[in-house]
Amino acid sequence: MQLGFLVVILSMIACTINIGGPTYPELPIPVSTEAAGEIQQLVQTAVAAAGVSGEITLVLTESQLTSFLYYRLATQQQPLFENPQVYLQDGQIRIFGTAHKGYFLATISIVLTAGINDQGQLSLELTSADFGPLPVPAGLNEAITTIMREAYTGAIGPVATGFRLETVIIENGTMTITGTIK
Repeated sequence: MQLGFLVVILSMIACTINIGGPTYPELPIPVSTEAAGEIQQLVQTAVAAAGVSGEITLVLTESQLTSFLYYRLATQQQPLFENPQVYLQDGQIRIFGTAHKGYFLATISIVLTAGINDQGQLSLELTSADFGPLPVPAGLNEAITTIMREAYTGAIGPVATGFRLETVIIENGTMTITGTIK
């Protein structure tokens, strides 16, 4: 009897225990290196078109942002969370993932709203964060904002300073950013 109890305890210690949290949406977003890399191509096309028209339009999809975030988090030694899913609906960026704290695993949900600041640059604001029964990490707003801003500025790179953004629209699985050449 004691041996059986010891085996159960040791197997629990060796495993990660899922302690719940918000539920992932039913339809998962696929992750691919192609989708992550498409952001660069989209930016190049948008910049070329802006050279002619003076206006830039960049449309990013859930798959592209999910893939970018997935590979970005994979490069971090201790990411805030793993297995991201980015949903673009109703003016919000909703991010789901899994967070680890010791032997515990919890599903998380982060909601951001996007806008344009006074300097004509993308601005992201943390609206809510739900880490299930785990405490919300300190510095979450800054960390998430930095990662999401990298998806935008990292892709646009040095040409980002040549544009003034005017609108950001998030709906039906896309984030459309428009602006003009300064």
